[in-house]
Amino acid sequence: MNVKLINIGFGNMVSANRIITIVSPESAPIKRIIQEGRDRNMLIDATYGRRTRAVIISDSDHVILSAVQPETVAQRLHSKDEGEEES
Repeated sequence: MNVKLINIGFGNMVSANRIITIVSPESAPIKRIIQEGRDRNMLIDATYGRRTRAVIISDSDHVILSAVQPETVAQRLHSKDEGEEES
């Protein structure tokens, strides 16, 4: 099994196979998920102090904050999927 890594900004990588969803942090339910992740020590802040633009939820219940737009992360994920089909 190959591990596919997706760049989520500033050289940080996330396993593509573990991503459940990539969402914007603007809504109240997502803000609640972020706070719950912080309370359970399951929050990973990969923003390097910048504004959070994408929230990635993994299958291990980790909540990952990224300073990259959700569309950009999704595009990187999609381009990895296309690359594996061509191989």
